[in-house]
Amino acid sequence: MNMTKTGGCLCGAVRYVIEGEPLMAAVCHCRNCQKQAGTAMSVLIGVRDEQISITGELKTYEDRGQSGNPVWRRFCGHCGSPILSDLPSQQGLHFVKAGTLDDVSGLEPKLHFWTVSAQPWVRFADDAVKFERTPG
Repeated sequence: MNMTKTGGCLCGAVRYVIEGEPLMAAVCHCRNCQKQAGTAMSVLIGVRDEQISITGELKTYEDRGQSGNPVWRRFCGHCGSPILSDLPSQQGLHFVKAGTLDDVSGLEPKLHFWTVSAQPWVRFADDAVKFERTPG
């Protein structure tokens, strides 16, 4: 069965369709994701390039992650909603900001990255897989 997920930005200028199951659902606790999301973490789903189609124009801010590697943060130029984080080192893979999904009810991320900078009040599920930094 082919699963389709849809989503978009706050103003509707950017929309996307994801075909099939995401490769992963994860939470990033790095300081840059905290700042971009405006909250304690960024919830992401990983999808392959061929799984996602996007309509509307995304703007790109080239950031440097805590690892020192580039992170392309893609967002709607009208309302500012963050849509994707792309890593040049991970060509063909996109990390979709899960809060932009139309339906987040099935989301259950188990992977947590950069837990070294997680806020002290964040609690992890017993079966969470935690990495102090990004593996690799």
